[in-house]
Amino acid sequence: MAGARPEQAVLTRDTDMSKTDETRAVIEGMVDGLNDHRIADIGEFFASNFRWMGNQGCGTKEGLQAFQDNWQKPFQAAFSDKVCIDEARLYMGEWAAAFGRQEAVHSGEFLGIAPTGKKVEIRYMDFWKVVDGKIVDNYVNVDFAHVAAQLGVDLFQGHGWEAFDRAEKTPPTP
Repeated sequence: MAGARPEQAVLTRDTDMSKTDETRAVIEGMVDGLNDHRIADIGEFFASNFRWMGNQGCGTKEGLQAFQDNWQKPFQAAFSDKVCIDEARLYMGEWAAAFGRQEAVHSGEFLGIAPTGKKVEIRYMDFWKVVDGKIVDNYVNVDFAHVAAQLGVDLFQGHGWEAFDRAEKTPPTP
């Protein structure tokens, strides 16, 4: 039986491959800016109306100010001594992608969890679109469930599919 055949890769179909080096420079500078904990002047890398589209628990930020106020500031309040480590980056015209981790200390409230002082790993994946030297779209997935687990909280309350990965455990029942 054949599956559905929806149109694929619509967003990247017409990317301008001549923009790859420019995109690389913007992303490399932005990651350095994040590692320098820049907030006030991070607009050097982001369009004022850019969209930050995160997974459940992270939310969506419409515009630079919303990103600064509703992501950067709360994130830095919850996690100090933060450093971003991209483990892989890919560049294709106006598009870039990365996955990696941030290493930080849980020094402020996070998901209702009081500060523990524990060093945590915050895994993420990002996809960026760069236009005219600025990030206009940022699709993001941050593994908050993994962070919470490191702090002793199981957001899945024992029903995560990790049970399928361990032969010695019986998978959860619906």
